[in-house]
Amino acid sequence: MLATCESTQERISRTDLTPECVHCGLCLQACPTYVALGQEADSPRGRIYLMRAQERGVLGVSESFVNHISACLDCRACESACPSGVPYGEMVEKAREVIEQSFRRPLIITALRRIFFKLLLPSRRWLRCSFNLLRLYQWLGIQRVVRASGILKLLPGQLDQLEQLMPDLRQKTQHVSLGQVFPSLGATHHRVGLLTGCVMNEIFGGINQATIRVLQRNGCEVVVPQNQTCCGALHCHAGIADTARELALRNIRAFEEQQIDVLLSNASGCGAKLKEYPTLFSNDSELRKRAERFTAKVEDISSFLDRLPKLVKLGKIKARVAYDDPCHLLHAMKVSKPPRNLLRLIPELELVELRTPDQCCGSAGIYNLTHYELSMKILERKIDDIHKAQVQIVATGNPGCILQIAYGLGRAGLKGIEVLHPIELLDRAYSGLD
Repeated sequence: MLATCESTQERISRTDLTPECVHCGLCLQACPTYVALGQEADSPRGRIYLMRAQERGVLGVSESFVNHISACLDCRACESACPSGVPYGEMVEKAREVIEQSFRRPLIITALRRIFFKLLLPSRRWLRCSFNLLRLYQWLGIQRVVRASGILKLLPGQLDQLEQLMPDLRQKTQHVSLGQVFPSLGATHHRVGLLTGCVMNEIFGGINQATIRVLQRNGCEVVVPQNQTCCGALHCHAGIADTARELALRNIRAFEEQQIDVLLSNASGCGAKLKEYPTLFSNDSELRKRAERFTAKVEDISSFLDRLPKLVKLGKIKARVAYDDPCHLLHAMKVSKPPRNLLRLIPELELVELRTPDQCCGSAGIYNLTHYELSMKILERKIDDIHKAQVQIVATGNPGCILQIAYGLGRAGLKGIEVLHPIELLDRAYSGLD
């Protein structure tokens, strides 16, 4: 059983989180929503004002408060810009806990949130069933008929645009089955654990497969624990901290049972949340210590491969490739050079720097579903940057970013540009040698 945690209101009111903000404004131009909207209340500084007013009782949890806090991408770019080290990501997630407990949403929204966060994401069975239904929707040609009929445009909201975000799921499922151990090819130098993710393993199982193959080639035995689950990142972003703590504890237990040197993530949003597990148990010293031991082993796949003494020789890939920084990898995990270093190892690959590779693409978990129009406005700047770079491939290390950028390229008529995970390029380079 999880120990009783301090109330959300007590934790958001802790004075050790907010006083560091001196309202200097250096975060403003780093914030995608402020740049897009130009409103103080949609900047980190403005949202901190709102959070302080709410905790003092000056401002209630009104619809306006909810809208401004919810409009934050939680991309953490403001943290990189902040000279005072304000933990804004933790603050905004705690504000969302207050909203979750205090704000009454329409019944249909409440029901949909419960199904998605409480039923689908924590359950591999229900999640797979849902994606299999979506695959049937595409396999049977229902999607084509629905799109041609225009019926979605008659439904409320922006369902027609949201449906366009759905990736092609018709290809053979490539998910990695849990409870397996993949031996290294040759001498074993490391025993590593792999977090396969929830949505990641359903939509981008091929990335997990590629990750395993690259690790095997480089002397790693790869352990995929049976009892691992969703990392809880989306729950934290939505303020559903109770479920996030349950999922965190399940993952801690699953990987504690394995004798591994390092725990690897190939999805930056997941990796960043794994590193932050101790903050979920701030009122339970025993669980916090366990979380800290767990977190000490967490590493992004690019960082791990980059620090190996030497990678097995790679084959050639003749292409112009732009690397785009996933927000949580750059701003939360502070990883920037390793993915670029790995791509530079591939013979004949030309690595091109975007003008603003650190700019958010607007995906931000499910932000492109909940704030479609603003997400698209932010995405347009990213696509323009990629278009001007004249590249054939965009590499980025987060599944949400891959989907979002691919959608944006298609929307702009730039369908000839591939969007891949860096690990897929390494795997492709190795496959060229076979």
